[in-house]
Amino acid sequence: MDDSAFVAYVGERLGSLPGVEAVTLGGSRAEGTNRPDSDWDFSIYYRGAFDPQGLRELGWPGVIGELGSWSSVPDTVFNGGAWLTVEGRQSDVHYRDLDVVEHVITEAGEGRFTTEPLWFHLARLPSYFAMAELAMNRVLVGDPPVVHSYPEALRGHAPDVWWTQAEAEFDYASRYHASSGRLTQCLGLVARAATCSAHAVLAARGIWITNEKQLFVRAGLREVDSILSAATADPARLLLTVDEARTLCAESLREARAER
Repeated sequence: MDDSAFVAYVGERLGSLPGVEAVTLGGSRAEGTNRPDSDWDFSIYYRGAFDPQGLRELGWPGVIGELGSWSSVPDTVFNGGAWLTVEGRQSDVHYRDLDVVEHVITEAGEGRFTTEPLWFHLARLPSYFAMAELAMNRVLVGDPPVVHSYPEALRGHAPDVWWTQAEAEFDYASRYHASSGRLTQCLGLVARAATCSAHAVLAARGIWITNEKQLFVRAGLREVDSILSAATADPARLLLTVDEARTLCAESLREARAER
């Protein structure tokens, strides 16, 4: 089965599940940036109830989570999913509640968003990632909500939210960990602060992104890697590391805001 037939096959099977109104292909496969070993990211958009048992009954091997299994946040955007092997291909299926997604779109139009913790991510993920998916994903089945432009109100407000978090992380890293030579804790906080800064930069520029993998690249913050790799447990060196990372992130955000 070639890739086109595979996508059509998975879309048709997922679209047949009770409650599912739309199916999309996302990630690098939709953007055309995939490697040969990249997995396949599918999202199912359901209305009302969705029972993952229907997904299990398709017979694809893997791990299938319940609704809400990926987050402790009620009415979450990142509402669980599955890691599967379908026709020999590693495939992820993400659950998306249309009522929640539509609420996110309305809120973002007024500049409001929430953030949620999610496994494997340095920072909490913004609810407007659901809009990024709709803007960037390839629709396979149905008619999910249409998203094109980045809301101006979100561009105005989101950078401030992210930068406030970043500054708090930088401050704590400097005051409580760098000065004591606690290398791991310090660099962990700096990495998280830089991640928040990258979110701020992309929001200021109105650039969609759907995960953290390309976050630093698209925000122009790859220099953070060099700054962190030069760190040592020496308190003076650690304090300099925090200052260098903060300065880089602050300057990048100033430039992004100046582009508006």
